Amino acid sequence: MTTHAMIDLETLDTRPQCTVLSLGAVKFDPFSDAEPHSELYLKICVDDQNRLGRTTSDDTIAWWAKQDPKAMEEAFDQTDAVTVEQALEQLTKWIWGADKIWGHGYGFDLTIVEDMYRSAGKSIPYNFWQVMDSRTLFSVLPNGDPRKTMQTDLHNALADAYFQAKSVQIAYKELGVK
Repeated sequence: MTTHAMIDLETLDTRPQCTVLSLGAVKFDPFSDAEPHSELYLKICVDDQNRLGRTTSDDTIAWWAKQDPKAMEEAFDQTDAVTVEQALEQLTKWIWGADKIWGHGYGFDLTIVEDMYRSAGKSIPYNFWQVMDSRTLFSVLPNGDPRKTMQTDLHNALADAYFQAKSVQIAYKELGVK
């Protein structure tokens, strides 16, 4: 069985060195309709990220203020938040064995994760050639982005990772990827 991993972040900026509020991830088989599994959901301590010089932007904070209050409350809730090092340790263990690592868009989720590893002085637990981009994949589909017809819980890192993974499965099927 092929195992791919989808990672999604909720952040306070859009630059690679941004502060990450939460990380959601699921594993999935892109060649089947099987449900994504092995969920990982982490809140990352904002105060801990300040010591590493991670950034926030007024534009992103203003964007959050316009989102669904439930999504904003979940994203900003720091209950059970872990340090950057703890988050990266858990992600490193979780990602082991994944054939491909997906993010939604070049230069965002995985670029930020990689910057966090570097800023913490840790090795990135995957190779550059394993990185995949769902935004590009969805842009070539004749019917557009599959998430648009099924996604709920927008801007929840775990829900976003789940629907992105399901959409990769749909895209592979539509495109006849084997």
